[in-house]
Parts: sequence; C-alpha cells; structure tokens
Amino acid sequence: MYIRTPRLEIYPDRITQNARSVINLCHFHGVQVAAVTKVACAHPAVVSALVAGGADMVADSRIKNLLSMADAGIDRPLMLLRIPAPSRVTDVVRCANVTLNSNLRTIELLSEAAVMHDCQHQVIVMVDVGDLREGVWPDRAIEIVRGASKLRNIEVVGLGCNLACYGGVIPTVANMKALIDVRDRCREATGLDLNVLSGGNSANLPLLASGEMPREINHFRIGEAIVLGRNVIDRSPWPGTRQDTFRIVAEVVEVERKPSMPIGDRGQDAFGDTPEFEDRGVHLRAICNLGRQDCVVDGIEPLMPGITVLGGSSDHLILDVEDAEENVKVGDELAFWPGYGALLAASTSPYVQKVVIRG
Repeated sequence: MYIRTPRLEIYPDRITQNARSVINLCHFHGVQVAAVTKVACAHPAVVSALVAGGADMVADSRIKNLLSMADAGIDRPLMLLRIPAPSRVTDVVRCANVTLNSNLRTIELLSEAAVMHDCQHQVIVMVDVGDLREGVWPDRAIEIVRGASKLRNIEVVGLGCNLACYGGVIPTVANMKALIDVRDRCREATGLDLNVLSGGNSANLPLLASGEMPREINHFRIGEAIVLGRNVIDRSPWPGTRQDTFRIVAEVVEVERKPSMPIGDRGQDAFGDTPEFEDRGVHLRAICNLGRQDCVVDGIEPLMPGITVLGGSSDHLILDVEDAEENVKVGDELAFWPGYGALLAASTSPYVQKVVIRG
C-alpha cells in the first residue's frame, strides 16, 4: 500500500493495553464498560483492539458505524450513543442491541420496528442530572419508564445520565446519587428491576478510582480515556495508559522566512474569525498539507521539539519552525499527537489515509 500524506497512524496494540488497564479498573469496582469507537470512526483495527482489551459492549453514535460492526460480526452487544432519530428506528433496531432514550414517542417507534424485525430491543432511559444535554428531567422519569415498559419487544433495562460533555459538569457523589434516587423511585412505581445504571463516560473514572463512586453505578461508556489515555477532566495522562496511540503525519510543502505579522488592512479570515498575531519578528515558517478540512489544527501537538503550531486554513497548516530541533525542509514528514477533536476529525475525513501500525 502506498503511504501518502496526510495520514492517521493507528497503533491498536497500544489501544488494547489501555483498554485492559481502564476496563480492569472498572471491573474491579463492579462496573461494565461500553467501549466507545466514535472518535476513531469505528475503524476495524480500533474496534478489535477494544474487544481484545475486554470491552463488555461496543458503543458508537453513528448508525453507519454500528451497521458496519454488525455486518462484521462483532461478538459484543452494540449500543447507539446518540438519541435515536424517529426517522431511523428501522436502521437502529437492525444495528443496535441497546439505545439511550429520553422520548416516549421514539421508544414507541422503536417498538414497532422491533416487532417488524422480530427482535428484542433494550432501552436505557436517560435522565438529566445537571449537564443539560440529553435526558428527561428527573420528575418525568417515571412517566417515560412506565410507558416504555408496556411496549412490545422493548425491555427497559435501566437508567443513565451524561456529564462533562455539554455543560462540563463533573461527576460527583451527589449527582450519581441523584441518578440512583430516580432509579429507586422508578422501581417502586413500576416494579421493574432497572438493574443497569449507566453513570456516564470517561469523566467518571476519577470518582471511581477514588473509591467514592456509589456501588449502584454499574455501567460506563468510555472512549477517550482508553483510546487517548487521557483524564478528560483536565486532559492529563490517565494512570496505567499510554498516549502514543495515534499520530497525524503531514508533509512539508513550503519553508520560507516571513514576518510574523500580516501586512495590510485586515478583516475576517475564511472561517469568519479575526485572528490575533504575536510579533516575533522574521521567523522561519513551514506549511504542511494538513488543514481544517482534515483535522482540528489547534488540537495537535508537534512531536519535534521547537515547532509551534500557528494556525491553519482549510488546506494548510502553518508552523513556526525557527527553533525546531532539526532542519525542516520541503518534503519532510512531520508528526503530531492529536487531541480528541483533532482525532475525531482526522478519523472522519476521507482525505486522511488511515494506516495501522502493529507493535
């Protein structure tokens, strides 16, 4: 295979190591893990790495990715992370064993689709405990659970919540107990077991590791802590994981000495922003064949010491290489560690070649 640039290098053996470390911690505390594949666009090598690392189920937010995994015969239950769209319920029951829901009408449509396809579909009712993303408000949970429990081919297996994604609310003992309290009220009102309490995502790991996570919380949906080895609360390395699981590689297409301040009257850039510049004098600058259509250029870290990311346009990455550890010239390949947003974009972009590297 011809290896071109830009490319995303994937190191699945390292991802498996991370998965074992994080999932073993969760299992020790009685928590099952839905390993999230969406940041890597469910690349088969990443999916296999997560399964090899002990994932109890595999989760993604895109139906296309789940359909691909279902067709590939992944031997784990598949979960749809994003609330199902009513127009896609037929595809949903074909590709996902379990979904996260907050709307009774959508669950009714899932029931109809499940009956049509002669399958059972599991539902986790999402409750908003403060982050203000998806989920019913706690005082409406009983209504949704009771209504869903009466539907054919639907099994309401538990409740869930999401934190630290939209509002940035950190998981605490208080908001975890709030979810437990809602579950207990739903149990009393409906007689259902509701054994699954899906407490959140990678942001829940610090509370779990501290030993303060309430024991009733028994399910997490974990992506970034495994695939990038990061504590998502502050993006510090998560203990027992490695952070060299992916690399973005671009090629240098220009090297010139230029002023560090634009010359002339300035307006907005191509994205409607008004960037600010620091006057560093005349510096050696490099341009790479990587742009915002390929990744989040502000979310990458150069491997070579002394290189600074200045910014980028749709197609080009602008670097200050004045103090680069090595001489940078046209045709060189430069590598970068991606953050979550950069990895998500690079995985999704059809213009970035994906290369699997073992070892």
